[in-house]
Amino acid sequence: MKKKILTTCLFWGVFAGLIYAQPATWKPAGDKIKTQWAAQVDPAKPLTEYPRPHMIRQGWQNLNGLWDYSITPKTNDLTPPTSYEGKILVPFAVESALSGVGRTVGKDSLLWYHTTVNTPAKKNERTLLHFGAVDWQCDVYVNGQRVGSHQGGYDPFSFDITTQLVKGNKQEVAVRVWDPSNDGPQPRGKQIKNPHGIWYTPVTGIWQTVWLENVPDSYLEATKNTPDIDQSTVSVSATGKNLQSDDIIRVRAWEGTTMISQKEVAANATAVLPVENARLWAPGSPNLYDLTVALVRKGKVVDEVKSYFAMRKISRAADAQGIQRMLLNNKFVFQYGPLDQGWWPDGLYTAPTEEALVFDIQKTKDMGFNMIRKHVKVEPARWYYHCDRLGMLVWQDMPSGDMGNRWESRPGVTGLGTERKRTSESESIYRREWKAIMDAFHNFPSIVVWVPFNEAWGQFKTKEITEWTEQYDPSRLVNSASGGNFYPVGDIMDLHNYPAPAMPSPELFGKDQVLVLGEFGGLGLPVEGHTWQNKDNWGYQTFKTTDELFDRYKGFMDDLTILIQNGLSAAIYTQTTDVEVETNGLMTYDREVIKVPVPKLAEVHKKLFDSSLVEMKK
Repeated sequence: MKKKILTTCLFWGVFAGLIYAQPATWKPAGDKIKTQWAAQVDPAKPLTEYPRPHMIRQGWQNLNGLWDYSITPKTNDLTPPTSYEGKILVPFAVESALSGVGRTVGKDSLLWYHTTVNTPAKKNERTLLHFGAVDWQCDVYVNGQRVGSHQGGYDPFSFDITTQLVKGNKQEVAVRVWDPSNDGPQPRGKQIKNPHGIWYTPVTGIWQTVWLENVPDSYLEATKNTPDIDQSTVSVSATGKNLQSDDIIRVRAWEGTTMISQKEVAANATAVLPVENARLWAPGSPNLYDLTVALVRKGKVVDEVKSYFAMRKISRAADAQGIQRMLLNNKFVFQYGPLDQGWWPDGLYTAPTEEALVFDIQKTKDMGFNMIRKHVKVEPARWYYHCDRLGMLVWQDMPSGDMGNRWESRPGVTGLGTERKRTSESESIYRREWKAIMDAFHNFPSIVVWVPFNEAWGQFKTKEITEWTEQYDPSRLVNSASGGNFYPVGDIMDLHNYPAPAMPSPELFGKDQVLVLGEFGGLGLPVEGHTWQNKDNWGYQTFKTTDELFDRYKGFMDDLTILIQNGLSAAIYTQTTDVEVETNGLMTYDREVIKVPVPKLAEVHKKLFDSSLVEMKK
């Protein structure tokens, strides 16, 4: 059913793109390496896939394509320009090659977008303008009227533009963007105005799909799905706009074409649906159930969306030695995966095509990993959907920002380093966006761990932030500070150690927190013709041949099997791909070369997942 739904939505998105296609006056900017998918980018209709897998409706229009753009000096004037200097391919950031522009913006400038949208106002319907993500602060205009503003580079947002639409089909849309990059306190991950080392090219402006959606006057705005495998239930709640006091929310769960459960509740209540004999979701068996959520008024369906859920549980418990272990569906499963930065040489934050987006996940699975740590970046919703359907566990970082405090990491030592003394504005920005990210991605079962901080990068009020995260989403584990300043809070004690594996001390932490190796490895191998620059590339330890690199890596796997027996529950290898001047990826940055044969990696990983290595407490 789900495949049929997504195929239908894809058809309508492509259909709209064909009707409203603009002339392809575009080519990639710059002379850096590119992926094979860059040649497949169609400027008339890039990234046409339906962008929101958990709330599917058929009435939508993809607005990706060539827009007008200008870069102007930063002023307080909110009036859109009357003329523009060129074309930019949305949704690729202005600094990227695939934008067709390849220019930096910075704190002293504004980036303006403009396009003409072919859509009429419709009687008894609302028109919503959606943005997957815009980095960082933006103001949106429709037909010259400012409809709203948004701060946050990683969370989706929308505006109801119904009252701004004019007669006829043509509607003018403009967007004003300001992004101070590392000159501001906002979350920005690894972006920096002067890229070097582990810091990369800035990303400014629209970098995820922009789209229109027509909905009824009363409509569903969001859903929240939370499974409970111990009670054999899934809880589903929904929020909406313009609801009436006697409205009903009707939720139906499906297995294929068979409805397995149904509940009707008041519009402000949570429906708890039984899921008997549940097929649990896990790597190797990524079982998904379909879901329909309807707004019903006086027996008539006013609005309905299609979604999905999975029955899975992430938790922790003590093993026979009293050491905390990470459990999946109440069983110990060693979690092992790469540090995934999610960067592209041609699209920066944005994969060139859907095929490219899936490629990294599929190759990670083929290599024998069962987990991905999404590192100080958030992906489009479709990335998590593919992790859900392919069966990849995900640890989701909060993108870092407002850095400058000290960090030191050593096994068995707590409280090293300092917490950042943030301004009230900086704190507010962090808290607002972290909540928005958790809200936006709650429904994806692949996400099993939230990571508020990485290596003390902007780490502040660790205890307070961690406890809030735990309370806000008790259905997942919380890794308070991956490799950062250690505090006895949260579910996980996370050590970073390069290049060889190590682990936190079981004597100090084992009874209270799960022990993990949040980063290690970083074995470098630059491949000529496939690097961001010709020289001065680096890895934590550099090799000249694949065989040398693999021998070292294989030794690391032997070390990990011993650490698992001693109490280690998870490990994360740096990293999936090379990124700019870093050459410590398992693949080159352009994804053209996999440095170690996939079957060899899959074979050497098998022994890590032998659950008989660990005896759990009876």
